[in-house]
Amino acid sequence: MQNMSRGLSFLYEHLQNPKGLTVPFSGRIRGGMKPGKKIIVMGIVDPDPESFCISLTCGRGSEAGPPPDVALELCACFADRQFLRRACVSGVWGEEEAAIAYFPFIQDQPFRIEVHCEHQRFRVFVDGHQLFDFYHRVASLLTIDTVTIRGSLQITKLG
Repeated sequence: MQNMSRGLSFLYEHLQNPKGLTVPFSGRIRGGMKPGKKIIVMGIVDPDPESFCISLTCGRGSEAGPPPDVALELCACFADRQFLRRACVSGVWGEEEAAIAYFPFIQDQPFRIEVHCEHQRFRVFVDGHQLFDFYHRVASLLTIDTVTIRGSLQITKLG
């Protein structure tokens, strides 16, 4: 628990200021990701959702410069009931992974996503159930220092 609070200290200002949890959201992960660290996103799916995405990136990038590497992008797509994941390294998007046992999100209902960082992979849980693993594609976990959230959801808590 102590490791999680140290690693996600960037979220405290947003937890104290609810306006900081508006979508789209972008926040820093102090010290970058490392094995044992996890990101928790709690929210409510919009009543008429299209999709939402959660990305762990290596920096925020800028409009003038190249986009940052994306270590993990999770996208819940409601029309086809898919929970997609992919990565972008050096400007090239890798193959998208789509296989899941079930689609865990319901319109207008709360959810909890946990992204656990392990040595070789991210392990993703939704509402306490392990849904899939995503093997690391970026060279250094410590460079993963930003979380962004956008789409058809309300964020209720980050941790």
